[in-house]
Amino acid sequence: MAVKHLVLFQFKPEAGAESVKESSLRMLGLKDGCIHPTSQKQYIKSLTGGKDNSNEGAQNGITHAFVVEFESIEDRDYYVDADPFHQEFKTFVAPFVEKVIVVDYSEGVF
Repeated sequence: MAVKHLVLFQFKPEAGAESVKESSLRMLGLKDGCIHPTSQKQYIKSLTGGKDNSNEGAQNGITHAFVVEFESIEDRDYYVDADPFHQEFKTFVAPFVEKVIVVDYSEGVF
């Protein structure tokens, strides 16, 4: 069953524009850089994201959103728990983020 992995960032006020841009580009780069250890192939089905542009005012500080799609829960679990490329990204981005919200779901499962 496919899994969507929604990642929301609130960057620290002192994180400069270049750090925010680099963090966002690295996040998008996870699609190409995450390689499954068994198949030796990229396993992220899709990854999109960008800067918030909502006019509703309900962001609560969140400035950037990303949606990562996996073919299976097992792929998502490998990504979250073990993928070295993802772990390296988390280490890179940690100094720049104030808050991270992650929500995973499978479409139509309520």
